[in-house]
Amino acid sequence: MERVCFTFEIYEGMEAEYQKRHDEIWPEMVRDIEAAGFTNYSLFRRGTQVVGYFEAVPDAKTANAKVANSEVNTKWAEWFKEVIVNLTDNQGDLMVMKEVWHLD
Repeated sequence: MERVCFTFEIYEGMEAEYQKRHDEIWPEMVRDIEAAGFTNYSLFRRGTQVVGYFEAVPDAKTANAKVANSEVNTKWAEWFKEVIVNLTDNQGDLMVMKEVWHLD
């Protein structure tokens, strides 16, 4: 299992829309996230800054590859293009934060 924390920005003025879309998350999107190996997935927002955390089994690379192949994820990502400024860096990778400390 791998723990991952990441960050991204949403467009100013889209805060309520971002929240609404997650309040109404598609059940098939949740199913595909879980089937890919993601657990303990959370998103936090302060203004336009979003911080996400998840645990992935067996690791993030494997889970991300599985969900990337999901038709639902493709539609979800397309739907969010008007909301999210930058989900990944110039190489297409999540902008992850380095883990400094953890308490089990």
